[in-house]
Parts: sequence; structure tokens; C-alpha cells
Amino acid sequence: MSTPEKTTRNTTIAFIGLGIMGGPMAAHLVRAGHDVVGHNLSRLAVDVLVERGGRAATDTADAVREADVVITMVPDSPDVEALVFGEDGILAHAKPGTLHIDCSTIRPDVARRIADAERERGIRPVDAPVSGGEPAAVEGILSIMVGGEPDDVAAARPFLDVVGKTVVHVGPSGAGQTVKAANQLIVAGNIQLVAEALVFLEAHGVDTESALAVLGGGLAGSTVLDRKGTTMRARTFAPGFRIDLHHKDLGIVTASAREAGVAIPLGAHVAQLVGSLRAQGHGGLDHSALLLQVEELSGRGQADGRARS
Repeated sequence: MSTPEKTTRNTTIAFIGLGIMGGPMAAHLVRAGHDVVGHNLSRLAVDVLVERGGRAATDTADAVREADVVITMVPDSPDVEALVFGEDGILAHAKPGTLHIDCSTIRPDVARRIADAERERGIRPVDAPVSGGEPAAVEGILSIMVGGEPDDVAAARPFLDVVGKTVVHVGPSGAGQTVKAANQLIVAGNIQLVAEALVFLEAHGVDTESALAVLGGGLAGSTVLDRKGTTMRARTFAPGFRIDLHHKDLGIVTASAREAGVAIPLGAHVAQLVGSLRAQGHGGLDHSALLLQVEELSGRGQADGRARS
């Protein structure tokens, strides 16, 4: 239960969405001394949180009713809208003054609409999408781009600092989601070029382990190369971030670019490649599986036979 004496070290936090990213994030908040109440479509994820010291909620209403902070980490815009506007959702059951930190990746316009609705009901909205994938979530070193009113962002900061290493307030409501869209554009392009470079190197008989080591030490070096290079070489595509989700995110990017009148020719092309890979049945693989598409286009492997998850 919430009490007036609470500090940021024993705050009641409703955490909704305990998947690949949300589960580790919620666990970090438990270890930081918070009372974390979890809800997830899969009960197994809730049980894992309970084993780590959290509590279980029966539904969204049960999770948010006594919470000081609500953190949502779900796949898409309609999922967040359902959690906010639904009969058992945040607007219906959260108390005035509750801080809602949405760490999902959704459309910027939806984030702004949710923020407006929540402010009208006395809820304090912050959009705080994250980047870094499962490894960064597990290590507590996510990059978090934050949108919202300065006072609300300041209130959210102690909780975001628990799960993130680089936490930056980038502007008003929706700005966090806009920066996240740019992040997904850069990441997709980077993965595609690493995939092309690997297939190019292999075609010329170069030792790719050595090649990636020296490339990583120069201007071609990147977090994508560091985190994905080894698994791409091994054709191991266990999902840290699924093609399905990056397909969704690139849809946000291309739609937002179109609305702003911005040309993204390379990004649009990569979005098509991601969509094609998904249409071939590989939506459940990690987004580094773009390598399979390059192999197919180069006549150097069959995607169905090369993917290992």
C-alpha cells in the first residue's frame, strides 16, 4: 500500500509487460528496494518476478490501483492504448498523481494523445522508450530517450536510472518516441550493412572473426557490430529483438517520415527487406537475421536451412 512516508527507494510500482525487456527491468527495480507488482499476459513471467521478490496482480486494475508509479512495457500502440483507456486500465483505476512511464515503442502521435488524456485525469505521463536489447536490459544499462514535462521527467528519473545507463530528456510528450524511431532507423540500417559486409567477406574467403575485430577498432565500429557480429557469423538468431517488432517500428518510422515530408530512401529500403524476411516466416528471429536475406539475394544459402534460434 502507498503511504505518505514513501521514498523513491520503497515506492509501489505497477509493472505491466514482463517480457524479454520488461522482466529484467522489473527485477532491477525489486533489487533497488521497490515494491513491484507485476502483470503480464503469460503467468509464467509473473511467477518469475514473484520468485525475485515482486508481487503478482490479477489484472491491470489490480496492479495500478495502489501504485505510485505505473511502468508499461508492451509491444505496440494498441496495447498501450488498451492499458490506458480500457475498462480495467490506468485512467479508470490509477489514483491522481500517479506517474505513468511508458517504456514501450509506439507511435509518437499516440504517445501525445495518451499524455493529453492522462493529464486531464491527473496522471503524470512520461514516454521513455528504451534501446540496447535484452543484454542491456539484463545488465541495467539501457539507453532511454525520455519525453514529457520537466517535473514529471525529474520524478521518473530515479526509476529510469535503475534500469538505464544513458537517460536523456529529449523534449515534450512524444519526443521520446520520435527519438526511438530514429534509433530504430539507424539500428536497422547498421544491421543490414553488417550483414552485407559479412557475406561480402565470406565470398572472398576472408577470416571473418579477424575481419570484424579490425573493423570494430576503426570508424566502422559500432554497438551493432560488437553485440551482433559474433552471432551473425554463427548464424544464431535467438531473439533479443524480433524481426516482428522491428517491422512494426520501421512502420512507425516510414509513416512519421511521410507525415513530416522527410525522405528516407535507405531506411525505406531496409524496411522493405525486414518486411520481406517477416513474410518468409522469420518474424520470430532476431533482427540480425537480415543476414539471411543478403545470402538469399546473393545465392549463397537458403534462409529456411540456415536460421538457428
